[in-house]
Amino acid sequence: MDSDVLDIETGQRRIIDLTRAVREFCGRHRDGLCNVFVPHATAGVAIIEVGAGSDDDLVDTLERLLPRDDRYRHAHGSPGHGADHVLPALVSPSVTLPVQGGRPLLGTWQSVVLVDLNRDNPRRSVRLSFLGQD
Repeated sequence: MDSDVLDIETGQRRIIDLTRAVREFCGRHRDGLCNVFVPHATAGVAIIEVGAGSDDDLVDTLERLLPRDDRYRHAHGSPGHGADHVLPALVSPSVTLPVQGGRPLLGTWQSVVLVDLNRDNPRRSVRLSFLGQD
């Protein structure tokens, strides 16, 4: 298995497009599976369309589902930080993509994105792993 770690600066961005990095990583291989995993308790990975409003709609939807207030038992950090710890139950911490001929088999409008609503941690790691018959 081959594996790389991406270091991501999230800053004020909540959705970070990882597609280019995933394609470059998969390009080193032929056929197999690429797993994209974020080893954090407050972030997730999704496959969505970006740039046409879906990314903003996802953030808006998650913020409605996970309001930032004092309802959470997990109460350290910024106000409503408990919501960040619920996020990975809704947005998985990993996705696995089929890869053929070194290309991830994403649909026309699909992108791989990091989803991070946590305002307390602006640095993230994303692990890319490839399992195949190279």
